[in-house]
Parts: sequence; structure tokens; C-alpha cells
Amino acid sequence: EIRPIFVYHNIDDDFVTQGGDAQLYALQLRYAITDRLAFIATQDGYFMIDTGLGVEWEGWMDVAAGFKYALIDDAANQFILTPGFTFSLPIGDEEVFQSQGDGEFDLFVSAAKGFDDFHLTGNVGVRLPIDSVQSTVLHYSLMADYYVSQYFIPFVAANGWTVLSEGNGLPLDSEGYDVINFGSSGADGVTQMTVGAGFRSRLLDNVDFGFAYELAVVSPEGLTDDRFTFDLCIRF
Repeated sequence: EIRPIFVYHNIDDDFVTQGGDAQLYALQLRYAITDRLAFIATQDGYFMIDTGLGVEWEGWMDVAAGFKYALIDDAANQFILTPGFTFSLPIGDEEVFQSQGDGEFDLFVSAAKGFDDFHLTGNVGVRLPIDSVQSTVLHYSLMADYYVSQYFIPFVAANGWTVLSEGNGLPLDSEGYDVINFGSSGADGVTQMTVGAGFRSRLLDNVDFGFAYELAVVSPEGLTDDRFTFDLCIRF
């Protein structure tokens, strides 16, 4: 599976940038090694930040890749449980707050349960940096979707991030959601959350289009006041 992604962020006016916006152009990859084991590349791409101060930053993101395994795959009961991990290589550009520290692991468990045309999908995990430059962050999400038709599968979702241990990077009071690990030295115990909605459309048997809108609902909003995500899923 190849998944090109475009994300447009509006940055909160109370963030250190005094507002502005950011754009991410990325590509995710997934490859099934066996029926249960898959290689995943979940983060890469080019990030552009236009601040409310009139300053612009841009550069390449760190690259994160790893594996996931379908521990339980019960098609009869429409249930799947998939633990996995990724490791983020600090090879991006410092101008967009990448290459911070020696990299980080993301250990996670995902699950999905279907009820005919209605589905629930959840994920919980923890971002564990190799050193203390970056923050240790718990992340969790829940999504519900309903298959109306091939061309319209609406969903609602909530995504949360809680800083378990602050880093010693930048003197900020919030973290960077799923985009950046600032290593914020004033973010210990801080929780950030977005809620959103969108839809997927199966354009062809092997091609899906997706759109999502997310709004930050817990202060400090920080890097993301709201954001729009567009993607294609192309399966082989």
C-alpha cells in the first residue's frame, strides 16, 4: 500500500509562532510480508511552516519505520488486534525541529471491531525517545465509521496525546501532536486532543480517497489549532 498525504495546519495564535500555518507533504508505505506480519513506514515527507512573525521554515522530516503483527485476526467476528512498533531515525532538518536527540521508538497496539457496516478502530501507544532531549508521550485514538456506500464512508474520530515525561529541548508548554516531538521542557503532564470527522471513498477496487478535518479541543492548542488532511490509499 502506498499512501500519499497532504496536511494543512492552522497554528494557534497563542503558540510561540503567534499563529501562522504549516503544510506537510508525506508518503506512507505498508508491505505485507506474510498474512500477519507487515512492514510499515509511517513518517517522512517535507514540512513547511509560515509563522505569524513573518518567518518561514521548511525542510525534510525524520523517517519512521517498523513492523506490525496481526496477533488476533478473527474475520468471522470482524475483530483484529495488531501490536507493532516503529523507530524514528533523526535524519531530518533541524530547521523544522527534526534530528532532535538520537531517535525514538513508538510502541503501539491497534484494534478494530466490526458490527456489519459499523466499525470501531482504536489505538494506544507510547513514544519512547532514546535520550532525554525529546519528550515521552502517550498517544491514544478512537474512530467510528459507517459504510453507507462504496463512495461514502463517513467517520468521526478523537486523538489524544499526554506527556508522561518532558524533554529538555525547547522551553515550550505543549508538544507537537503526531508531527513534532519538541522535547518541550514545560509540558510535563500536559494533554492535547483533537476531535474530527471526514469520509473515505473507494474510487477503484484498489484506490481510496480520504478527507478529514480535526479541531484542537484541549488547551494549550499549540502547534495545531485545526487541520485538514487529504490522502490516497493505493493497494497492490
